[in-house]
Amino acid sequence: MARVFRFYRAGDEYGCFSNFAPDPIEIAARTWPTSDHYFQAQKFAGTEHEEAVRSAGSPTEATRMGRDRGRPLRQDWGRSRTT
Repeated sequence: MARVFRFYRAGDEYGCFSNFAPDPIEIAARTWPTSDHYFQAQKFAGTEHEEAVRSAGSPTEATRMGRDRGRPLRQDWGRSRTT
């Protein structure tokens, strides 16, 4: 029988695997406070919104910014987020 690991909340057991875990990641010589900061910012890659999301004070704020439809999503976001 398969064992299920749930890791949605950073403070829970296995929370270190959550997008909200407070562990910086480095991608392309840039440091992102959390993996969720990186994911949300990629919705706006190449624009000033990308850096604004990277600089967000928390992953919750980065998510809020990423869901803000006042910010223009990159045209290929629907395709690029699944590749």
